[in-house]
Amino acid sequence: MEHRLLGGSGLKVPVLSFGTATFGGVNEFFKGFGDTDSSGASRLVGICLDAGVTMFDTADVYSAGRSEELLGQALRGRRDRVLISTKGTFPTGPGPNDVGSSRHHLIEAVNNSLRRLGTDYIDLYQLHGFDAMTPVEETLRTLDDLVRAGKIRYIGCSNFSGWHLMKSLAVSDRYGLVRHVAHQAYYSLVGRDYEWELMPLAIDQKIGTVVWSPLGWGRLTGKIRRGSPLPETSRLRSKVTVEGGPPVPDELLYRVVDALDGIAKETGKTVPQIAINWLLHRPTVSTIIIGARDEAQLRQNFGAAGWSLTPEQIAALDAASATTKAYPYWHQAGFTARNPPPV
Repeated sequence: MEHRLLGGSGLKVPVLSFGTATFGGVNEFFKGFGDTDSSGASRLVGICLDAGVTMFDTADVYSAGRSEELLGQALRGRRDRVLISTKGTFPTGPGPNDVGSSRHHLIEAVNNSLRRLGTDYIDLYQLHGFDAMTPVEETLRTLDDLVRAGKIRYIGCSNFSGWHLMKSLAVSDRYGLVRHVAHQAYYSLVGRDYEWELMPLAIDQKIGTVVWSPLGWGRLTGKIRRGSPLPETSRLRSKVTVEGGPPVPDELLYRVVDALDGIAKETGKTVPQIAINWLLHRPTVSTIIIGARDEAQLRQNFGAAGWSLTPEQIAALDAASATTKAYPYWHQAGFTARNPPPV
């Protein structure tokens, strides 16, 4: 398994990580991802380790903490072989302080995650979203304290806007506080908004991208075709996508799938393997989170690494997935001599 540096840090991570949102399935929302139980979680973790996938991603809100618990159980006796990333900020209870990135909530959230995971440190702790109600200085000083206490080794964020991340980095630099080294972000062939501002920022500030949902919330599994009904087990039928999934115009999806089908015939690879491999060629990408409901799906996803698309195939996918950028990015495209695009 290829390893890459995580942003500007010295930490090397595998190019594929395993996401455990499928563990637990304790409510309707997360059943849309999966409902892997304890024995299933242990089996999938073992398969990952055998393949060199040694980084596991979770969050305190995944199945109300059950995902962290199952991951911790699956990693017993194997903690020294893996990297664990988890996230906090989103609501974990009904109380007024059970949400956000305040000192109060983050300290409680980290301690609870450590307990559920059965470990005394978290390799990468990420803010799950930006909290505009809490001063950035308070959040970063708290994270800095947690790093100094040995409970966290590296920090990152997720789902931040460009200005959210840049403001955070500026505060860290101003006060000598721990700095974000990673941004866990949505990025796929049917969702390339990340390239407009967050990618140039990541290049400039040495932020490693941890990609979530590389298959566009189940749209690039190879099961969706023009003129065909959705598969019965598609996540696109679930409450998960209806309430929180990224919108994708049908014509864009079918155009991308047509291009993927063509390259699949040339390479002998599957549609999801090609879609993930395309991401591995993008600037700033350190690791891509793959998920799986079962063993067969997991093993297939491993086939996304260890080979390369040709420049012509990459260009074909770039063209098929291109969309009109929002302002001011379409305007900046006319001034590339002094403002070159990242890709």
